[in-house]
Amino acid sequence: MSEIKYKQSNIKEILEKFQENNQEAEERYTSFDYCYNYFRQSPEKLLEDMEKSCLVLGFYLASWGMLRGSSFLLNKSIKYYEPLVKYISEVDRTLWDIDVDNYNDTNIDKIIKTYNDIKIILVKNNEAHLTLVTKIMLGVFGIVPAYDSYFCKSFRDIFKGECAFRVMNKKSLECIRDFYIDNKVDIDKASNELFVKDFTSFRNTNFNYTKAKIIDMYGFTNSLN
Repeated sequence: MSEIKYKQSNIKEILEKFQENNQEAEERYTSFDYCYNYFRQSPEKLLEDMEKSCLVLGFYLASWGMLRGSSFLLNKSIKYYEPLVKYISEVDRTLWDIDVDNYNDTNIDKIIKTYNDIKIILVKNNEAHLTLVTKIMLGVFGIVPAYDSYFCKSFRDIFKGECAFRVMNKKSLECIRDFYIDNKVDIDKASNELFVKDFTSFRNTNFNYTKAKIIDMYGFTNSLN
């Protein structure tokens, strides 16, 4: 049996702490739910009302801190997101089937390609892209945690120099997969119990929180302790 190196004893506690600020329809973190649920629609629906699609994506990014004063997006209108929405409508729908438990070489390659595609579409002039692009990939596809400063600090502490979490690459994704394997019971339980909320009713949809989303919640909140 392989050594369990990355087992955490506080996953349930930390996830409950995150959920304390995610109980009401108007609260900030529910912007993930509305964005993820919206982009699970058919490609035709996404393109049918391009203005709404751009608004949903833009507001998710705004409420998750990506339109602060230092962001180049602050100087853009929602029209700027149109090429990205078109890209999302054209990707292979099996991309939504990727999650941490199937981070094999093929799927890791797909994740990295998607990251690079979005970076080319959205990011100009060498603007910072790691947090922005991974937050988009989390909110739209649910396939990776957002590599923001809180998550990355938390996971650098867990991996103690084995992985820097400063770039989106195969090594960082394999480390996230190893973290999942060592904490599978707690992560699977949370994923099975938590459902994406519907915007209109705030009732559970048929979509569970992905395992990548659960890991994101843990990494983000654990760093705040």
